[in-house]
Amino acid sequence: MEPLVRYFETIPSSHRALILAGGIACFWLWESAAPLVRFRYDKWAHALRNLFFTATTIVVNFALAFVLLRTADWVVSAEVGLLFLLPSLPLVLQMLVGLLMLDLVGAWLPHFVEHHVPPLWRLHLVHHSDTEVDTTSANRHHPGESVVRFAFTTLAVVVAGAPMWMVFLYQSLSVVLSQFNHANIALPVGLDRALSWVIVSPDMHKVHHHYVLPYTDSNYGNVFSVWDRLFGTFRTMDRTQIVYGVDTHMEPAEHGSVRALLTMPLRPGTKGHSA
Repeated sequence: MEPLVRYFETIPSSHRALILAGGIACFWLWESAAPLVRFRYDKWAHALRNLFFTATTIVVNFALAFVLLRTADWVVSAEVGLLFLLPSLPLVLQMLVGLLMLDLVGAWLPHFVEHHVPPLWRLHLVHHSDTEVDTTSANRHHPGESVVRFAFTTLAVVVAGAPMWMVFLYQSLSVVLSQFNHANIALPVGLDRALSWVIVSPDMHKVHHHYVLPYTDSNYGNVFSVWDRLFGTFRTMDRTQIVYGVDTHMEPAEHGSVRALLTMPLRPGTKGHSA
């Protein structure tokens, strides 16, 4: 455990970039060789649109990184948060509790809120409007949504009492697992089902991208699947029946360009929810 902690305490930015790029490259090759759905689309044009929003997410997080760093330093020095109520736990269990809290407050909660608060749903539509979900869809978030998610991540650090190495570890897991569960791949059904008891598997997350309710409002999980099972938002669906997108924005003109996606939350007629 100590080597892992030391690594993430000093992880270079270049290594974090390699985790992001390496994950995309790995799952891109996998889905190209054995896709779950054979989309009739320009894979490169689709990727470039989505990677634009990956870039804006990186810019937002980089610009606000000092807030996260100072927050993590403060909770450690002031001994604030759940982890400081459990000082006798072994390090491995502290890490697990911390990762679970970062996942709940920093990922599951904002995702749930975005689906139920109309102004935030309008931002989140950029992600859900993708009708050809693949590994590049993982970080297709409007810059406004990236700010919202950053705020919840900061809150999660305070609630958990997480040191910065744990935040970096969680973010690395989040990046790779998001790319994995968005990838246009098909695991053996039994393996996917088994994985979904612990982490968010591809079949589990793709239910969330089905274009109509109640499936859109389910399976909010990011890394761990426990929260959806605990809060009653877990749903299953035959992978062959899933249609990607959101029923209010299925026309290509609404989501087929960076400009259309950037202005989507502001356009007249954009509904507050898919209901």
